[in-house]
Amino acid sequence: MTKSSISFSVVGIVASVLLLVAAPAFANHSWGNYHWARSANPLSLSLGDNVTSAWDAYLSTASSDWNVSDVLDTAVLAGGTNGTRGRDTPKYCNPTKGLVEVCNSKYGSNGWLGVASIWISGNHITQGTVKLNDTYFNTTKYNTSAWRNLVMCQEIGHTFGIDHQDEAFNNSNLGTCMDYTSAPAGGIYNGFDYGPSNEHPNAHDYDELGAIYAHLDSFNSSFTSLASRSADRRANIDTSDAREWGREIRASRDGRSILYERDLGGGEKVLTFVTWAD
Repeated sequence: MTKSSISFSVVGIVASVLLLVAAPAFANHSWGNYHWARSANPLSLSLGDNVTSAWDAYLSTASSDWNVSDVLDTAVLAGGTNGTRGRDTPKYCNPTKGLVEVCNSKYGSNGWLGVASIWISGNHITQGTVKLNDTYFNTTKYNTSAWRNLVMCQEIGHTFGIDHQDEAFNNSNLGTCMDYTSAPAGGIYNGFDYGPSNEHPNAHDYDELGAIYAHLDSFNSSFTSLASRSADRRANIDTSDAREWGREIRASRDGRSILYERDLGGGEKVLTFVTWAD
C-alpha cells in the first residue's frame, strides 16, 4: 500500500467516525416483538371510545395521526367496557378482546398521568387498554391541549407495540409523542429551549411501525365487529391499580419504574407502560 493510499484510508476512517458521531442516535423503539396479528395490510384496529367530551377530540386526533402510517387503519368506535366486581364501568375500563379500550376518570393522586396495557399471547397482542388520569388533567398544569395530545398519542402508540424514543424529561424534544418531556408544546420552558412540539408521532415512529408490521400472519388478533366483541375474562385485573401491574421490568433514566409485567401463565401476560406526572 502506498503512502497516498494509506492517507486516503485514514481520511476515510476519520470521516466515517465523524459522520457516525454527527448523525442522530435513534435506537430501535419497538416494544419487544409485540404486535397485533394480521393477515392483510393495513392492520384494521378499533379504538373503543369510553372517554368524556373533554377527551373526544384528542382521541380522534391520535387515531388520525397514527393512521398516517402505511400499516395502520384505526377507527374510533363506541366503547365496550364492561364493569365487574362492583367497579364503575368507565373507570375500571375492562379490556375487550380484539381492540383497544380508551378511558378517562379521576383515578386519584397516584402519580401517573396515563397507563397503557397490552395483553399478550406469545408475541401477539390480543387486547389493550389506555387509561387517562383526570385527577391530574383537571389541574392547571396538565389541563392543556399539549399535555392531553402527548399522553393520548403516547399511550395509544404503546398499544401498537411502539416504545419510547427517549426517556429523559429535561432535554430537547425529538418532535414525537413517544419522547418524554417537561414541555410537550416545545419552545422555552423554565429557561430552557425544548425545541419542537412532542404532541404527535414523527417519521421515525412510522418507520418503526413499518418494521414491526413488515410481515403478515395467518390470522387476525383484532376485529371491529361490535356484535362480536366480548370481554376477555382470563385476566380480570384493574390496571389502574399499581398493585396489579406485576413486577417491574424497566425504569426510566431518572429511576422511575415505567414498565411492568404480570405473568398469566401459559405464555400469556399483561404488560403495562406508565407515564408519570412530571
